[in-house]
Amino acid sequence: MNEEIIQNLNERLDSAIDRSREMLDDEDLQVRVNEMRERSENLIRRYPIASVATGLALGFIAAKIFNSSRSEAVPRTSEPKYVRVI
Repeated sequence: MNEEIIQNLNERLDSAIDRSREMLDDEDLQVRVNEMRERSENLIRRYPIASVATGLALGFIAAKIFNSSRSEAVPRTSEPKYVRVI
């Protein structure tokens, strides 16, 4: 039974790898990615200050999200605890 499960997983993994390889080799996808990159570069060149401000805002929001999820996992105490060193 375990061998059947492993065989099934291997077949599914091979299929997923083949599909991924086909997507990466797809020239149309590469053309669309290059077009998107060029449009992004042009937009950033046209509005550099707004682009930097947007990047900073997104970074701030991401930091708040990741910091809040981490702080929920580790409860904070109301007072810091100190260790007395002799």
